[in-house]
Amino acid sequence: MSPDPKSIVVVDDTPENLRLLVNMLSEQGYVVRPAPNGQLAISSIMKSPPDLILLDILMPELDGFEVCRQLKMIDLVNDIPVIFVSALDEVFDKVQAFAVGGVDYITKPFQVEEVLARVETHLSLRAMRQQLQKQNQELEAFAHTVAHDLKNPLSILISLFEMQKMDAEQGDKLPDDLFQIGSQTAYRMVNIIDELLLLSSVRKEDVDISPIHDMGNIVQHTVDRLHAMIDQYQAELFIQSEWPTALGYGPWIEEVWINYLSNAMKYGGTPALIEVGADVLQDNLACFWVRDNGPGLTQPEQATLFTEFTRLDKIRANGHGLGLSIVRRIVDKLGGQVGVESETGQGSLFYFELPIA
Repeated sequence: MSPDPKSIVVVDDTPENLRLLVNMLSEQGYVVRPAPNGQLAISSIMKSPPDLILLDILMPELDGFEVCRQLKMIDLVNDIPVIFVSALDEVFDKVQAFAVGGVDYITKPFQVEEVLARVETHLSLRAMRQQLQKQNQELEAFAHTVAHDLKNPLSILISLFEMQKMDAEQGDKLPDDLFQIGSQTAYRMVNIIDELLLLSSVRKEDVDISPIHDMGNIVQHTVDRLHAMIDQYQAELFIQSEWPTALGYGPWIEEVWINYLSNAMKYGGTPALIEVGADVLQDNLACFWVRDNGPGLTQPEQATLFTEFTRLDKIRANGHGLGLSIVRRIVDKLGGQVGVESETGQGSLFYFELPIA
C-alpha cells in the first residue's frame, strides 16, 4: 500500500513563476495547488491544509510575510512548513522571513535541483516531527494505562497480604476464596503486562506476511487457550468449518482472535452464545468475525472502541483499554482494517479484514 502523495501549495503572483514551480513539482509526483495571491492562498490552505507551502514575498495587497504571519496564528495550519521563494536577497528580508515563521529561504532565480532538495528535506522533517509527536502521545497514554491498570490489582494483592498477616497473627487460616481472588488478580496483572509487551513488539517489529492456510487451526488453538474462560462464562461457541486463505502473520492473528473472543465472553449474554466465521468480500478481501449476543453498542460507543488506549470500562465494564488498540495496530500493520457492527439490544459483530492470498 503506497503512501498518499504529499501536497504543496505554491503562492506567486507572477504566472510564469507559478507555472514553472507547479510543473516541476508535479513531475516529481507531488499534488500541487497554485494560488496567484495571498488571500486565495490562505483560503485554499484553510480549506485543505497541505504538507508544505512555497510562498513568494512581493505580492499586491497581502505580501508573503503577512500571509505567513496569519497562517502561524491559526492552530489548524501553524505547523505547516513555509519556504519563502523570492527575488529579495537582502539579509534583512531573510531575517524577517524566518521571524514570521518561515523554515527556509530560496532566492530567485533558483535552481530546480535546489528547490526539489529543500522541499524533500522539509517534508521529511515534518513527517518525522509528526511521528515523534504521535509516539510521545502514545507514551503518555502508555504510562497512564500502566499506572491505572496495574495499581488496582496490586492494591487487591496488598489488601489480601495484609489480611493474611492479621489472620496469621490471630492464628486464623485465610479462606480459600481469598487465595482464589489473589490468584486471579495476579493472572490479570500478567495479562496486562503481556499485552503491553505485545503492543510494543507490534510497533517495532517487521514480520513476514504470508498466506495463512491453517486459520481453522489458529482459531482452535485460541479456543484451547481460552478454555478456563469458556468454562467460567459457560460460553457456547459455534465455529465455521471452512476458512478462506488470507495474507497475514499467524502469531499476531491469534492475538486478534484472543481479544475478540475474550471480549465476546465478557460482554456477551448469559450464557454467552458466540459465532465465529469468515466471508470472502468482492474487493479481494477476507472478513473474519466474532458475533456475540450481548446488549450491543450505540454509535458513539462504536466510534471510540478502537481509539488508542481508550479504556473499555468507559464503554463496557472491567476492560483495561489495551486489547482493541492492539487489534487495530496489528491489522493495520498487516494491511487490513478492523471494525464493529452493532445495534443496542442486538449484540455485536467484531471483524477484521485481510487481503486474500
